[in-house]
Amino acid sequence: MPTDYKETDYDWIRELLDYPRGLEERLAFFDDTSQIQIPEDPIERVIFQERAKMAIRKVAQNRGHMLMVGRPGTGKSMLADMFREVLDRSIGDYLRPQDAIVAFPGKDKNHIRVAYENPEKVEGALQDIQQALDTAQNSGEEFSLEDQIHSIRKVKYWLLTAAGASAAAGLWFAPAFIAAGLAGMGAIFLYLQENNHRVQEKVQRETTGSLRPDIKHLVDQVPEVLYDPRKERDLMARISEPSARNMKGGFRHDPYQSGNLHTPCHKRAYIGAHATAPIIYIDELKTLIKMHYMADLLEIMQNQQYILEGGKNAGSGAADRSENPLRAANIIVACCNHDTLAYLQEEGDGAFLSRIEDKGEVVHMESAVAETPDIVRHVAQYVKQEILNLGRDFQRSWGEVITREGHASVRQRSEHIFGRRLPADFRLQEREFSRNAVMEIVKELRCRAADGKLSAILRPINGIIKSAEFEAILENSPRVEPIHVRKALEEHLSLEGSLSREVGEHKKYLKKYITSMTDSIGYVVGLAVIYAKSSGQMHGQPLPIHCQINVGSADKVAAPGKMGEIAKAAAQNVRASIKKVLKKIGAPNVGYEMHVEYIQAHGGVEGDSASVAMDIALISDFIKQPVNQRYGVTGSLTGDIILAVGGVTEKVRSIMDPELGMEGACIPWLNKHDVEPLLINAHAEYIQNADIPGIRIYRREGRAEPFDIYFCKTKYSVYQILMGLVPSQPASTPRSVSI
Repeated sequence: MPTDYKETDYDWIRELLDYPRGLEERLAFFDDTSQIQIPEDPIERVIFQERAKMAIRKVAQNRGHMLMVGRPGTGKSMLADMFREVLDRSIGDYLRPQDAIVAFPGKDKNHIRVAYENPEKVEGALQDIQQALDTAQNSGEEFSLEDQIHSIRKVKYWLLTAAGASAAAGLWFAPAFIAAGLAGMGAIFLYLQENNHRVQEKVQRETTGSLRPDIKHLVDQVPEVLYDPRKERDLMARISEPSARNMKGGFRHDPYQSGNLHTPCHKRAYIGAHATAPIIYIDELKTLIKMHYMADLLEIMQNQQYILEGGKNAGSGAADRSENPLRAANIIVACCNHDTLAYLQEEGDGAFLSRIEDKGEVVHMESAVAETPDIVRHVAQYVKQEILNLGRDFQRSWGEVITREGHASVRQRSEHIFGRRLPADFRLQEREFSRNAVMEIVKELRCRAADGKLSAILRPINGIIKSAEFEAILENSPRVEPIHVRKALEEHLSLEGSLSREVGEHKKYLKKYITSMTDSIGYVVGLAVIYAKSSGQMHGQPLPIHCQINVGSADKVAAPGKMGEIAKAAAQNVRASIKKVLKKIGAPNVGYEMHVEYIQAHGGVEGDSASVAMDIALISDFIKQPVNQRYGVTGSLTGDIILAVGGVTEKVRSIMDPELGMEGACIPWLNKHDVEPLLINAHAEYIQNADIPGIRIYRREGRAEPFDIYFCKTKYSVYQILMGLVPSQPASTPRSVSI
């Protein structure tokens, strides 16, 4: 009997069963993560990004720029931190600014001058200036009316003397008493006037203190320190929204403008990251484009200096500027996604990319990496690093409580948080991962990628590791085991994962209903996948398909509903394949109308992975042969050959739930390595249906609930598994058709 398989093909499938043992051997250097050492080199703590790490070392050596392009969660921010740390350890003392930046009044009220000087020298000079101002401020004489009081006192004493003399003369000459009275009244008046002057002097001293001179014109000439390197020691500035205000600086609004006091512009000046930060990290380059700062950045990167300018509106400070430039020899570290990179390649003929590549490198972050022994060891290292991070989080959150009240208080407080009783020996302490638990993390990374690779989008995995830690802590387990990781995976779903779970529940009952109500002719269980943009995770789900083929006036395919361009092209490709089969089995040479229905696929369908399923359903309807509804199928059909598709691991995993009632799946031969992660921590064995090789995975303990996966090279292999059509048998054989 002719076959599409060679003898070596069966050996390759058997070798798949050795994958879990090989993975365990690669992780044999530890029993649990307590035996794993974290590298001293900070760059080596970033995993999966070997090309990026080498680029960072070269760029750091050359003090160049770097642009990291990749999807969220691949480690761009972490690499930027490592870049800063490496430079800080190596040449940080030379990169870190040493001079203070001081602003002086310029040629007129709208201009300033900037100077770079030793901060200690600037501080000493400003102290001397302030002391001189204080002296000038306190040099005013105390308010006094002593001269006026002295004059009044002299006249008063003279009048008193005259009054006494006149009174004595009156003893002999009576009219002299008149002169004595007048002199006495004058002395009394002057006494009152003297007291009035003393009161006035006291009031003035209490209200004004002293006659202080107006020295505002001197204060306005005092230089302003815009930047003191002793107060800011971080080498890198993180900028989330690059604009002229936070990158270059500017001039604040004059708060005293309405009072005509006019704050000088050098006291309203402030500077941004260009003048103060040796390294500028732009977390998302798309915001720089939205803020229209690209042109300014290109000019500064070229000239390594810039003029400080006021705002571009007509408000206060709009006309202010510096007479001389500020230095800006920054190292630019930026991140972006691939859509932004496409814009940068067109904008200004790639001017920004040219600046980056002139003194640095554009680094493409890996979204998935090949599974090698070194990469597997890096996964164990990564798990250990996350365990240490969780331990530090516990210490920050509960360290003070443990120190003051002990672990018993932590247990009581945690009972209020979790709403249940906890063991008496409960300890809020991180647990180490067992080797098998680390293998579950490897499995999840494999499931989120394809072609035998591990997903490099690690941010969502951080949450899974922490959730598994809490599962072990709440069970008071000494280590994190595979069951804890699996529970964390069930609970830690993205938005798309939650949607897929709900759709899966619906499809479960939908499939049971269709199976019970039809004869399974023209019906097939396809396999689809929902792609999560945020986490990079794929979520599989069954996709029931119904097809009909009728004799018509012309050959055409009708596929109603929301379908993408690739899905429509796949339907046309299936039409050509079906016509070839009809001709092969001697069907009449007439027109055939083919109808394809994706049952309740309300979100639309895109891709060509359902083309094999469509072919099977159409053939089933034409020859009235039922399709086994307990098997799912996926694959891209090209003629008679089945080609690889994406998300096979997740597609198969989505129908392995025993409650769904599925017993197996047919997948493309080229996707055979996508089955490997499903074998981790599971019992499996080699099987064969006629000449078609497969693997049987037991879904429950005790080798119960078998699930068979067959690797098909052509659509005729799928015909055999799903419809029992054997090519060598005559057409009269029950449940068989010659093809």
